[in-house]
Amino acid sequence: MTGQGRGEVARDGVQVAVEIRGVNRRQAELVVFLPPELASLENKVRDTVGKSVSRGRCDVRVSWQSAAGKTPARINAAMARAYAAEFAALSASLGRAEVASLDLLARLPGVVQSTDEATDSDAQWPALEAALAGALKTFDQTRRREGEALERDLAERIDALRAAVTRVRARSPEVLARYREALVQRIRAAGIEGARADDDRVAKEIVLFADRSDIAEETARLESHFVQWEDCRKATDAVGRKLDFLAQEMNREINTIGSKANDAAISADVVALKTELERFREQAQNIE
Repeated sequence: MTGQGRGEVARDGVQVAVEIRGVNRRQAELVVFLPPELASLENKVRDTVGKSVSRGRCDVRVSWQSAAGKTPARINAAMARAYAAEFAALSASLGRAEVASLDLLARLPGVVQSTDEATDSDAQWPALEAALAGALKTFDQTRRREGEALERDLAERIDALRAAVTRVRARSPEVLARYREALVQRIRAAGIEGARADDDRVAKEIVLFADRSDIAEETARLESHFVQWEDCRKATDAVGRKLDFLAQEMNREINTIGSKANDAAISADVVALKTELERFREQAQNIE
């Protein structure tokens, strides 16, 4: 689910800021950006965020400053000069006049080094953890607002599905009655005298048709799935994957109804069911 949050903490001479941004995605993906001084804390950050986020892409960015406003790191000038001399010698040997840029030198191993203040990253975890908690709190608030809007939309989809299933169930007995009458009329049109709806041969054909076109089980299972949707609305844990599975099961029942339908009105309702279910499925993928 989409959302964003920010948390800041100033403690023990350092200031930590954490920014979290999340976007919809079916699978979970967590990307953590940490300053080099705190790289060893990445697993702790992942574990903390992972307890609150189980779906979607989530970017976590951490910035770090000392109270004096300087990043807790220093430049190893001697190391930088040594690299620069090596690059100069290489350029001369190649007959080129290029020199190593400061940007390149700064990215080479050992040039930018942590100060003593930042060497013990574990000691900085309490401040980072507090900032992370603040960011997760506001992040969760924005996701909850989106979740409420998504819940309302999904509820409308389920209501439309319920209405279509009610129409299909009500029309099903009429289909059998019309088939019985149409069968008798075809027999009479073929010149077979004395054809009646209660004739044994007619009755057997009607029974076979009723068995092939019976959709009572499918509509009952759809109603059961609607009840499961209501259970998901009441749940306090993540339900996104449950809703995905629920959509798959409803699609199975709707397809079966479509294959059994021998009626234009029911076929039209099957199209309506598939349309609403596809909208439901698309929105469900945004639910954590």
